[in-house]
Amino acid sequence: MSSIDSVTAATSALPPEKSSAAAHVLIVEDNADLAFGLQRTLEAQGHTVDVVGSGREALDRVKGVTPALIILDLMIPPPDGYAVLAELRRHGCMVPVLILSARGEEADKVRGFRAGADDYVTKPFGVLELVERVQALLRRSQGSVASMPEGRRFGRVLVDDVGRRAWRDGEPVTLSPLEFALLLTFLRQPGVVLSRATLLRDVWGHAPDIQTRTVDLHISELRRKIEPEPSRPRHIVTVFKTGYRFDP
Repeated sequence: MSSIDSVTAATSALPPEKSSAAAHVLIVEDNADLAFGLQRTLEAQGHTVDVVGSGREALDRVKGVTPALIILDLMIPPPDGYAVLAELRRHGCMVPVLILSARGEEADKVRGFRAGADDYVTKPFGVLELVERVQALLRRSQGSVASMPEGRRFGRVLVDDVGRRAWRDGEPVTLSPLEFALLLTFLRQPGVVLSRATLLRDVWGHAPDIQTRTVDLHISELRRKIEPEPSRPRHIVTVFKTGYRFDP
């Protein structure tokens, strides 16, 4: 069954939306049938959904009204999804972005995460999993991360948890909403070994059976941005066969 058929077939079987408030979602997808199926699925969950079919339309739409979440295909009319994402992040737009693409190679995913994506789903995809990933991103962006004392410093990094900003050596560090949530999770629990399953549950909001390579890719990106030597991390340390530990 194709992605288009699976979206259409599964829409009526989805449970009612429970985990997050209704939100405005922008779908950037040039396959009209697939976009329509996704729109129906999300609207059945109570969300308001807009659909555009090109990168230029996406950038223009975000200038007018900022959505709560963007679902972004990579292979769209110019500019492509990578360029759209980079442009959004370059101009300070921190809306959660879920990439939806037939390009499933690890290099493609790493490139997407480095451009600022919060999640990456490959086609063909499971509709129920996609909806759960959307809900997890919305829950996180609506403030599910526990509050912390204002301002944290470790090593050469300063974190403003209220303003959701970070600096390394006095220079601003651009973190996606998911990367910031991941960093806050470590800051709240210094010295505690956090398994991949725990991070998937607490940061991504995913069930334990979601593939854990997602965690490793985001840890790699976070290290690249905050560690003095990402290949020899001082703060986000790998605990062999267990998970990760934050050492301030």
